[in-house]
Amino acid sequence: MDFHEEAFVLSARAHGDTGAVADLLTETHGRRSAYVAGGASRKMRPFLQPGARVVADYRARTADHLGSARLEPVGEGPSALFDDPLALTGLAGAAAVAQGALPEREPHPGVFLAFEALMGAFSLAAVWPAIFVRFEMGLLEDLGFGLDLSRCAATGVLDDLIYVSPRTGRAVSRDAGAPYADKMLALPPFLLGAQAGLVEGDVRAGFDLTGHFLEQFVFHPQNRPLPPARVWMLDRLAEAGRL
Repeated sequence: MDFHEEAFVLSARAHGDTGAVADLLTETHGRRSAYVAGGASRKMRPFLQPGARVVADYRARTADHLGSARLEPVGEGPSALFDDPLALTGLAGAAAVAQGALPEREPHPGVFLAFEALMGAFSLAAVWPAIFVRFEMGLLEDLGFGLDLSRCAATGVLDDLIYVSPRTGRAVSRDAGAPYADKMLALPPFLLGAQAGLVEGDVRAGFDLTGHFLEQFVFHPQNRPLPPARVWMLDRLAEAGRL
């Protein structure tokens, strides 16, 4: 099996004395692991960082075998964010979430495009955390676990939706959810429409929401916790007063 297309590096680990195994996110061939000859070299190391964009010339004997790839860098990649350590933690968190959530060899072109948009947003310090939440929402939907925020699950009303049921992932209105408020997840307005502004606590509520369902539907069935890189990112955002 051969293909030639752009990809994002999600992770890389040393393999042998000079090589590396890179985990790549492609648009049409999904998440793929590939051996990269010379991947441990000083020349190759910079574009084997999480979030680096490359052109991959991938080859494998069969679809189930570990393939090999020749990689060429595209653009500056993570080096463009070296002056923004917080954005770099976000980039690492996004790569870890994508790698942990996506099954290997299963195409998810929507996730690729959303990941691409998120990579471009890391240069926008004021907005990338909210875009990260939207990325995780889209990831859940693409994996078949999308949240239904269109109407109240209990009454069908379309307005004043401020909760999400932690069991069903459906929106609940203020009045219907009031008796169970301590058990509900908060629904930040920015997830209901692009015109809604952000107020303090919205991004934290968004990450709590997506984290709950990523853990419940994606990572817990694999007997794995949420990625440590995501936890680290949230800690750094909290320290910076960005949640």
